[in-house]
Amino acid sequence: MSIMRMALAAVLAVFLWQWFDAHRQIGSMQQELARRLAEMEGGNKASQVLVAQGQEAVRDLSAKVSLLEARYAETQSQRAALEALYRELSGSRDETALAEVEQMLLIAGQQLQLSANVKAALIAMQEADERLRRMDRAGLNGLRKAIGRDMDKLRALPVADVAGINFRLDNLIATVDALPLAQDIRTAQQTGVPAPADAPAQAGWQGLLREIWGEAKQLVRIENMQKRELPLLSPTQVFFLRENLKLRLLSARLALLARDEASYRRDLQAAQEWVARYFDAKSGQGALAVATLQKLREPSVSIEVPDIGASLAAVRNYRVTREGAAR
Repeated sequence: MSIMRMALAAVLAVFLWQWFDAHRQIGSMQQELARRLAEMEGGNKASQVLVAQGQEAVRDLSAKVSLLEARYAETQSQRAALEALYRELSGSRDETALAEVEQMLLIAGQQLQLSANVKAALIAMQEADERLRRMDRAGLNGLRKAIGRDMDKLRALPVADVAGINFRLDNLIATVDALPLAQDIRTAQQTGVPAPADAPAQAGWQGLLREIWGEAKQLVRIENMQKRELPLLSPTQVFFLRENLKLRLLSARLALLARDEASYRRDLQAAQEWVARYFDAKSGQGALAVATLQKLREPSVSIEVPDIGASLAAVRNYRVTREGAAR
C-alpha cells in the first residue's frame, strides 16, 4: 500500500509538475502572443499612417497632374494663337514693307517731276531697294531688278554742279550791297573837274565882249544823243535797286533748283544787264560780278528726267497679285 501510495504520490507529483509547467508555458505563450499582437497592431497603425500618407501624396500628385494637364492645354492653345498671330503679323509686316516701298518710289517720282532732283530720287530708290533686301523674299527679286534698272537710268544722267552754282550765287548776293554805283563815279568825275580860272579883270570893251561870249556859250550845249545818261537815283531808289537785284539772283537760284533753265538764264541775263547799266562795271567788284554772271549762264542746268514708273508699276502689281493669292 505504501509503495502504491508512493507511486501515486510520484505520479501525482509528476502530473502536478507537468500541469504547472504546461500552465507556465501557456502563460508565456499568451504573453508572447499578446506581445506579437501588440507589435502587429502597432505595425498596422504605422501601415495605416503610411497608407494614409501615400493616399494623400497620390491625391496631391493627381491634383498637380490635373493642373499640369490644364496648363499644357492652355499652353497649346496659346501656342496655336501665337502661331496664328505670327502668320498674321508676318503677312501684315510684308504688306507694311511693300506700302513703304511704294511710298518711297512715289517720293522719288515726285522729286523728279517737281524739281528734277536726281540725288533725292536716287536716295529714295536706294532706301526702297534696301527695304526689299531686308525682307529676304525670293519673290521680290523681280521688284529689285526693276528698281535697279531705273536707278541705273538716273545714275547715267549728266550731273550739274548745283552746289557750286548755289555757292557762287550766294557770294554774288552778298556783294550786291558793296557794288559801286555808276552815278557815284560820274558825280565824282564832274565834281573833280577844275573850275576855269577867273580871267584877269579887263576894263572897257574887251571885258564886255568876254562876258557876252561866256553867256552865249551857256545858251548852246552839244551832247552825244546816242549815249543816254541815266537820271540820278535817290537813296530810296538805290536801296530798291539793290534789293531787286538780290531778288533776281534768288529767283535764278530757285529756277536752278527747279531745273528751269529758261527762267534761270532769263534772271541771270536781267541781273547782268542791271549790273552793267546801274553799277560801275569797270571797277574791280563790278567787273567780277559781270564775269561771274556770264560764267553762270554758260552751263546747262536742265536735264531730261527719265520715267521710273516701271518700278512703281511692278510694286503695285506684286501687291495686287499677293492680295489675290491671300484671298
